[in-house]
Amino acid sequence: PGQADMYAGLQELGVANGEDLKETLTNCTEPLKAIEQFQTENGVLLPSLQYALPFLDLHGTPRLEFHQSVFDELREKLLERVSAIALEGKVEERYKKLEDLLEKSFSLVKMPSIQPVVMCVMKHLPKVPEKKLKLVMADKDLYKACAVEVKRQIWQDNQALFGDEVSPLLKQYILEKENILFSNDISFLQNFFSPSPKTRRQGEVVQKLTQMIGKNVKLYDMVLQFLRTLFLRTRNVHYCTLRAELLMSLHDLEISDICTVDPCHKFTWCLDACIREKFVDNKRARELQGFLDGVKKGQEQVLGDLSMILCDPFAINTLALSTIRHLQDLVGQDTLPRESPDLLLLLRMLSLGQGAWDMIDSQVFKEPKMEAELITRFLPLLMSFVVDDHTFTVDQKLPSEEKGPIPYPSAIPEAFTKFLQENRIACEIGLYYILHITKQRNKNAFLRLLPALVETFSDLAFSDIFLHLLTGNLTLLSDEFALEEFCTSLFDGFFLTACPRKENVHRHVLRLLLHLHHKVAPAKLESLQKALEPTKQSGEAVKELYNQLSEKLELRKPSPAEVTETPSMELPLPTVPTPASR
Repeated sequence: PGQADMYAGLQELGVANGEDLKETLTNCTEPLKAIEQFQTENGVLLPSLQYALPFLDLHGTPRLEFHQSVFDELREKLLERVSAIALEGKVEERYKKLEDLLEKSFSLVKMPSIQPVVMCVMKHLPKVPEKKLKLVMADKDLYKACAVEVKRQIWQDNQALFGDEVSPLLKQYILEKENILFSNDISFLQNFFSPSPKTRRQGEVVQKLTQMIGKNVKLYDMVLQFLRTLFLRTRNVHYCTLRAELLMSLHDLEISDICTVDPCHKFTWCLDACIREKFVDNKRARELQGFLDGVKKGQEQVLGDLSMILCDPFAINTLALSTIRHLQDLVGQDTLPRESPDLLLLLRMLSLGQGAWDMIDSQVFKEPKMEAELITRFLPLLMSFVVDDHTFTVDQKLPSEEKGPIPYPSAIPEAFTKFLQENRIACEIGLYYILHITKQRNKNAFLRLLPALVETFSDLAFSDIFLHLLTGNLTLLSDEFALEEFCTSLFDGFFLTACPRKENVHRHVLRLLLHLHHKVAPAKLESLQKALEPTKQSGEAVKELYNQLSEKLELRKPSPAEVTETPSMELPLPTVPTPASR
């Protein structure tokens, strides 16, 4: 700190500072006497000290050290006292005391040794005077030094400044999500959806935002507004996840000031429990339905928020997994989808979640209309695939007659492909069904339905979340990668159709090969390596992955020595230079 800052504000309080001493010494005839007088006037006014100080001099303790230790001790006591005042007596009285104290001490706010006290007083005031807040805001160093409690008071009337603080955190959050989706660790056991909601809420960004908001409803509303705006601008669904995580983080801390005014609180809380179990059970399904049915006339706007909560990929994942499970149960019960209220509710919520962007964009707050064909044609079609699998399994076990084994059905009903291209909900459920059969290691069903993924609604089959889950599940079919037919269907028939136009698909294929290259037949691997070579337009991530893959494949190539059939036993010894001959 500069010399001026060291003594900032002392003159206003009538306390002598370094400048005064300098002036005294410049204009006096006897400097030693002047110093002594200055010490007497400005020292610690305790009679008993007059005798103790010379004693300290004898021990070689500089006066500065003594005064500094007294000062530090007094500051600590004062900080303790300020914190105590903030808790004692009647509310008006205690804040009056603190306001008086702030008035007296604020002129010293730039003095480094006193600043902590001034900041502590402000921290404990629920309403710092406007004038003081403006002075703090105008000074970068003061703004940086003040407590979050004071910053909240500044932010709530300065949305732009608050936005500047929040923006890097939101960028960091999205980056963290993308890093998980593109992680080089591929596994069907650990994936994007593995961490529990409670674990996710402990993440750095959610915790920081929670702290920045405190109990301030205005700041909470601002963050939600930022998230809505960014979701609209980018269509990035991770903002929906953050919307739910933030509310539940405040719920964990029992911040009722905010939770009671967020109309989505109880719905989100119930859905959070479903996400934790990765299943919507009957009891919770009733609760969730109650919330949706309870949206009153004139309050439809809440549907915009509920749709954003349901658009969170973790919510979609839970609803889609539950839908697949219900469909399997219905096959066993000989029941049609339209006869299952639980299934219809899952579809209703999926539909609301998938329609979030359109609803917030159009500001037309009503539930999307469910297409009857989804329930009467598409879902029975998926159930017929489940039946095909059961039939094939039973046929395999029956003694084969003359006509030989019955082949697995290979044709895809045209209606299935059409639904995946034209209906968003059908496409989402269809993709989850494909993930389900892959996880069951059902190669036949996978190869049968794979061609339907080349063209899907809004290219959903090439979205990062689906490809992240698919690559993880494909590790369960790792032995199939040695087969030409399997690799041609998967790579040439699916992945490579999108690689040139979609950088993210290129990345996911490279991730998969980095993990499974040792299972792929050498000839196929060579042609894949050529096909996946980055172009000039490719980003750094693709180039980096491709280089990693090339290095791994280089290591696998047999060395020339291994290729020669009978290596000579009489190899000449390499000549090692002796130190003298260098």
